[in-house]
Amino acid sequence: MNKDIAIMGCGWLGLPLAKKFINEGYEVNGTTTSEEKLPLLSKEGIQPFLITLSETKITGDISSFLSKVHVLIINVPPKLRGNHKENYVRKMELVLEAMKPSNIKHVVFVSSTSVYGDIDGEVTEETTPKPSTESGKQLLACEQLFLKQPEIETTIIRFGGLIGINRNPVTMLSKRKNLKNGNAPINLIHLNDCIGIIYKSVEENWGTELINGVYPYHPSKKDYYTLQAIKNNIEAPEYTEDIPKKGKLIHSYTLTNVKGFKFTTTL
Repeated sequence: MNKDIAIMGCGWLGLPLAKKFINEGYEVNGTTTSEEKLPLLSKEGIQPFLITLSETKITGDISSFLSKVHVLIINVPPKLRGNHKENYVRKMELVLEAMKPSNIKHVVFVSSTSVYGDIDGEVTEETTPKPSTESGKQLLACEQLFLKQPEIETTIIRFGGLIGINRNPVTMLSKRKNLKNGNAPINLIHLNDCIGIIYKSVEENWGTELINGVYPYHPSKKDYYTLQAIKNNIEAPEYTEDIPKKGKLIHSYTLTNVKGFKFTTTL
């Protein structure tokens, strides 16, 4: 098995992911958009590349980044919050164009459960997505873009909300008032399990597959974030007494029942 891979996006998830692969004997090419971060990537044993994606071009040595690898992990989320209204789909089209001269046969595309939108009730990999945000809509379009490439096998991994060391949504929700949907279930996953899922998808060559990555623990948002606030000694958010609503409860059936993945880190 070829153990040379490329990780596009070595940030909060991508950097520890790259370290995991290196520890398992892989050679890793990794990108960053920050010149100051290049020495850090080198220090961790990553072959660093300064590459920036825009809607019109890719800046940096994308050819060398993609050369000699057969697996590309795309971990570049769309920037569509606030005043950012980028064409993320166009960025991914440029990545596909850049891949054509390469030997890449397997893509792992890191997506999000936001593609399911405001669906009410239980959600599995068989559920038809109904994205309600611009981010969700563009992610779904990019999933389809890669899945339509006959010469490439694409593993789509739809992660729930990401948590980990120094990252928990409760810190942003603290002190907020009149929040809605307090009765809806959480759909979260720890960084450690994100890394485990992506690693397993490459190591076992899952090929073309659609995976939900959500930890199987779904208390209500109100209960969970209140408890987390107490644990972190911060003020808990306050939820309105809204009309009871199921909210979406996302299952990872393919991941656990078909692929045999076992989660390791509780929420």
